[in-house]
Amino acid sequence: MLVGDSSDWLVDAKEIVLKAQILAGGRGKGVFSSGLKGGVHLTKDPKVVGQLAKQMIGYKLATKQTPKEGVKVNKVMVAEALDISRETYLAILMDRSCNGPVLVGSPQGGVDIEEVAASNPELIFKEQIDIIEGIKDSQAQRMAENLGFFGPLKNQAADQIKKLYNLFLKIDATQVEVNPFGETPEGQVVCFDAKINFDDNAEFRQKDIFAMDDKSENEPIENEAAKYDLKYIGLDGNIACFVNGAGLAMATCDIIFLNGGKPANFLDLGGGVKESQVYQAFKLLTADPKKHLVFIG
Repeated sequence: MLVGDSSDWLVDAKEIVLKAQILAGGRGKGVFSSGLKGGVHLTKDPKVVGQLAKQMIGYKLATKQTPKEGVKVNKVMVAEALDISRETYLAILMDRSCNGPVLVGSPQGGVDIEEVAASNPELIFKEQIDIIEGIKDSQAQRMAENLGFFGPLKNQAADQIKKLYNLFLKIDATQVEVNPFGETPEGQVVCFDAKINFDDNAEFRQKDIFAMDDKSENEPIENEAAKYDLKYIGLDGNIACFVNGAGLAMATCDIIFLNGGKPANFLDLGGGVKESQVYQAFKLLTADPKKHLVFIG
């Protein structure tokens, strides 16, 4: 389990939350191979913490974002639960159409933002940020208001938004998503849960962050491909794709789908390809009995 320096706080905590640590969303509605339902659990009884953790650690958790068989849980975060009086959504992400970072928010948090965008698009607010000038106080204040923070909470929320943007830049993130970004009954603005994506091209200056990458959740073939600087993503089909260039690889997968086939993988050789990489790519693809043929582009 992931806990603090001491577990004495468990006895004093009003409520305790356990959260399975895997690199996938939808954990709350997931199902464990142990039969336990839900990758997030709340309890007021410290004695139950160990029982729940035993049904999580070592078992596979299947969610809408994992493979059908699920992902093995090796760690469980245990923390004191906080009461949430109101939930909103906040994200900072790179948007190609805007040529830079964009602040995205909604007063409806705690749910999939895609659902909100589809059913209530008027509740999605955006602020385009100038990458040179950075986020302005007026933008942070305006987003705080759009999220429903007023009075002292407005300044708190705006301050959190600016700090999140500074973090976004500092760690070379492509996305910082806080859901929920909310408030407690005591009047504190809190980032209750967060998801962060990092720019792979910034690994050379973010070595400490990339060193934390848990490759145990990857398919063995993904880890093997990475040894040869091959970008491999497994899919559910039986037609292997062997392509030079990410754009062409995605287009190839689309064409296979449009013609009734199912791609088994996304494999990009990338730039500066070497003969040894081509050999290893063929070796990896042909070693999988589920792949009936290899499409080369």
